[in-house]
Amino acid sequence: MLDVLRAAAESDQGLAAWLKELREAGEPRTEVVLPDPDDLPEVLLDLAVPHEDVNALVALRAHVLGHDDTRWLLARCADALVRDLGEPGGQPRTPVLPEELGELGTCFYVFVFLAALPHVRAYHRRRGIPDDVARRTLADLGRHMAVHRRGHGGRGVPVPGWNALHFRGELYQLGRLQFQRARLGARMAEAVARDGRALGPDDRCLSVHIPDFHGPLPPAACDRSVALARDFFRRHFPDERYEVAVCHSWLLDPQLRRYLPADANIVRFQDRFRLVPRGADEEPDDTVPIGFVFGDRDLPVDRLPRRTRVERAVGDHLRAGGHWYGGDGWFAL
Repeated sequence: MLDVLRAAAESDQGLAAWLKELREAGEPRTEVVLPDPDDLPEVLLDLAVPHEDVNALVALRAHVLGHDDTRWLLARCADALVRDLGEPGGQPRTPVLPEELGELGTCFYVFVFLAALPHVRAYHRRRGIPDDVARRTLADLGRHMAVHRRGHGGRGVPVPGWNALHFRGELYQLGRLQFQRARLGARMAEAVARDGRALGPDDRCLSVHIPDFHGPLPPAACDRSVALARDFFRRHFPDERYEVAVCHSWLLDPQLRRYLPADANIVRFQDRFRLVPRGADEEPDDTVPIGFVFGDRDLPVDRLPRRTRVERAVGDHLRAGGHWYGGDGWFAL
């Protein structure tokens, strides 16, 4: 595995920097322990890993632990993940691995997360996180693997850095929405300060995320999630003060209002935020809404279906020569 990574790193600066960091970090401070083969299926199912992926992952476990280079990489990746666990912003690099590694590459981070599982569960216990919240939060691994299958047709974790947030205690599923313990960036801090709030860059905030495969996005469900978040973070993170929630998403692109009625769930979702105007130099990213709405960000625009209002909105806008942008907004908690 390391030979493939070193070869790929010759033309990939990010991969090279990651391997260098792992080498220079020294010996891991924590021992890697994966569930026994007999126990692993139940652990995977508890994480909502799709049933059709379980047998392959159980078989892959033997390969991961049976090769010195793979064990070396697993130990250092797991150690980096749990180092400073619970501290927002301490997330290590988790690059997508080369295609030449096949399922070992697409599924490698599943084993990194399994190695981190006892650590994040201990952190949840120390914080008094309810079992149902902890379970639903970590089950996002399985949801994300389902997203990978929809977009790529196989098993794997498409954006391992996303699930790293869950296994570091930074993000929690509370009802329909997810809330990440985060810090204000300069642009959002400026927008919040214009409202007269004494907050600045690097002050704490909750970043709102909208997971797929969780049904519609009705206002009542969002109201419930926000109410849950207010109570949850006051109760379980009393040492941290959260005055505002922020969101960075294509769902906050104001252009969606041209295509959707005022009572549409997406428009109602936008209504709860104070939107921050887009910068003049901001680049479009059409692939993000294509990926979220249609499952494959590489689909050609002329082949995008028109089955739903959102599909028609995204596709018709692009076919008319328009572009989509990430939107930014905030609201007070």
